[in-house]
Amino acid sequence: MKILFSLLILFGGARAEDLVQVIDDIKPSVVGIGSLQQARGPAVSFIGTGFIIGDGLTVITAAHVVNDLVNSGQGATLGILVRAGDTAQFRAATLSALDKEHDLARLRIKGAALPALKLGDSSKVREGKALAFTGFPLGMVLGLHHVTHRCIVSAITPLATPAITARQLDAKTARQLQKPVYAVFQLDGTAYPGSSGSPLFDPATGEVVGVVNMVFVKGVKESAISAPSGITYAVPVNYLKSAP
Repeated sequence: MKILFSLLILFGGARAEDLVQVIDDIKPSVVGIGSLQQARGPAVSFIGTGFIIGDGLTVITAAHVVNDLVNSGQGATLGILVRAGDTAQFRAATLSALDKEHDLARLRIKGAALPALKLGDSSKVREGKALAFTGFPLGMVLGLHHVTHRCIVSAITPLATPAITARQLDAKTARQLQKPVYAVFQLDGTAYPGSSGSPLFDPATGEVVGVVNMVFVKGVKESAISAPSGITYAVPVNYLKSAP
């Protein structure tokens, strides 16, 4: 009874079996973000995560994931990888919107629509809120196998460059200091670079409230730390709603 009570508290009233069902419902909407290049071995690879919203043909991911793929070499076709049983299907995609300020990107795919996730209201998320995220940690290293992590919101913290000395001030840091400060979710769950772009969702409803970010945000928040910490960050989904 005590264990059940603890689970109810951890997931904000959602039962453990409810989370199992929500994960099953979410997985078909979570895709790998990668590229296809016939002359490369393997021809198809992926380095990040994305998820489907809207009409089933719109994909959300992190902008730095898309930039890394576009800049990785000529002749590669940007796209998504969809899990289909024991195999993976590659579907070409085009970049429809890029929000570098919040490190968010929208892709469009053609063909049959995929199951879409519903966006929640990230302004209602508070510190201590139990959440979960599903993605593909380490990308090709672990393969296209969905991994879900539980977490709580440890803090809602400004995305601001840590205090530095004049000697540490370079051109990149100076540009960052001039940008408007906005809040991100700091999480106690474990994520890896391939998890960037994963949907952060409410385990009770499956609604997405954030986009996991393991490179862009960490590079700002932890630039003063020589040994990276295990802290995970996510960009609130309301910034996605306000983006063009």
